[in-house]
Amino acid sequence: MAFLELRGVEKYFGSLRAIKGVDLSIEKGEFVVFVGPSGCGKSTLLRMIAGLTEIDGGSLQLDGRDITRLPSSKRDLAMVFQSYALYPHMSVFDNMSFALRLAHVDKAVIKEKVTRAAEILNLVPYLNRTPRELSGGQRQRVAIGRAIVRAPKVFLFDEPLSNLDAALRGQTRVEIHNLHRSLGATTIYVTHDQVEAMTLADRIVVLRDGQIEQVGTPLELYDRPANQFVAQFIGSPQMNVVEARQLPVIADVPAGGFVGLRPEDVSLQPAGQGAEGGLPGTVDLVESLGAETLIHVRMDSGAQLIARQSLRTALRHGDKVGVFVAAANAHRFDAQGRAARAG
Repeated sequence: MAFLELRGVEKYFGSLRAIKGVDLSIEKGEFVVFVGPSGCGKSTLLRMIAGLTEIDGGSLQLDGRDITRLPSSKRDLAMVFQSYALYPHMSVFDNMSFALRLAHVDKAVIKEKVTRAAEILNLVPYLNRTPRELSGGQRQRVAIGRAIVRAPKVFLFDEPLSNLDAALRGQTRVEIHNLHRSLGATTIYVTHDQVEAMTLADRIVVLRDGQIEQVGTPLELYDRPANQFVAQFIGSPQMNVVEARQLPVIADVPAGGFVGLRPEDVSLQPAGQGAEGGLPGTVDLVESLGAETLIHVRMDSGAQLIARQSLRTALRHGDKVGVFVAAANAHRFDAQGRAARAG
C-alpha cells in the first residue's frame, strides 16, 4: 500500500463537480508536484488532503490509516501557505515554536527542535527578530521552519514562491530542494509554474478541470506526453503543435490530427545558405536571451513555429529561411488531442 493514497476523491461546490474522482498513490519520501492552469483544482485537492476542505466522496489513506473525516489537526500533516501566515507581533523563534507550545511540549525539546530547523534554513541569526524585520524569502523560510519543527508525515506547499521576485524564487526553490533531500520527507507541492515542477519533482501530477491528465517523472512527461494538453503545458517555450496538413513531411499522423515539435527540434537556415531542402518560411521575431535564442517563424504552409538554438543569430524580422524539423522526435496527436504512435 502507498504511503498516501487518494481513492476516488470528489469535491462539489453546489452543482459544480470541482474534483472528479481523483485516484493517486504517493510513496514515502516522494516529492510530488501538482501543476496545472488556474482553476484546474490543484489547490482545492491540496486543501482536501490537508483537511481544510471537506472531501465529498472517496477516501484518503495516510500510512495505512483512514484520515478522510479527521480534522486537519489530527492528520499529522503540515502546510506552508503562499501568504506565509506568520504572527507579526511574535519573534521568529515564537512563530516557529507556536504549535509545539500549544501542545505543551517540554521547553528544552522546543528549543532543540527550533534551533535545528533554524540551522537547516539559515535562520539562526534572525530568531529574535519579528517578521517585519525580514525579507520575503526569510519570511517564507520561517513558515517552512514552523512546519519542520512539527515533524509531520507529509509536508504540503501551496504555491509558496509566488509572492517572491524572480531571484528569490530561484534561490528559495534550491533551498526547498535541499531541504527535501536532507529531511527525506514526503512532500506535495502545488504550483502553476511548470519550471518549478520540472526542477523540484520526483513525479508531476498534471491536472485539468478537476481531474488528472497524466502522472510521471518530469522527463517522462516531457518526452512522452499523453495528450496535447500535457505536451504544451510541460516545457518552456511550449511545444509547437500544428495541423498535420501544414507539416506534410511528418508521416503516420491520424486523419485530422496534429504534429508536435519541441522548439529544440526545429532548426533554420538563411535563404541561400544551406536552406535548400528545407521548408520555406519567414522570420517573425527573434528573442535573443543570451545563452539561447528563440526564433519565431511563419511557414509558407501557414504553420507558426518557434525554433530554439544555443547559438546567436544574424537573422532578423522578415528574413526568408529554410525550416528543418527532426522528424524522428515529432509527436503525433489524433483529432481529439490524444497521443498516437508513429506507424
